[in-house]
Amino acid sequence: MQANKNKNTQPELLVRRFLHAAGFRYRLHRRDLPGKPDIVLPRYRTVIEVRGCFWHGHGCKLGKMPKARQEYWGTKINATKERDQANRNALETAGWRLLELWECDLRNDPDGILEGLQAALRGI
Repeated sequence: MQANKNKNTQPELLVRRFLHAAGFRYRLHRRDLPGKPDIVLPRYRTVIEVRGCFWHGHGCKLGKMPKARQEYWGTKINATKERDQANRNALETAGWRLLELWECDLRNDPDGILEGLQAALRGI
């Protein structure tokens, strides 16, 4: 699993390129925030997490549990979900807004998701 990237994934790079082109400035993987979020927009006090459907246990086709070693993967993915929830709670308690973008949504409708993201940020 060391070969699997946890930073600078294709969906994350897509969101970063869009944000930059739209004029948003951001920071990456800030260590002083819970969970080292993917993208941090300090001006908007907003954190964007780009979630991989498999690794974060999304209910879509991409989040399907493998047939081999189901106990191992079930435990691993459940622990990831619990960690995500703990990080979400810590960020909200600290006054940050969290936006989660899922890999499947970015694959199926990137323009719609990115336009919605821009509208959410401009509406602050």
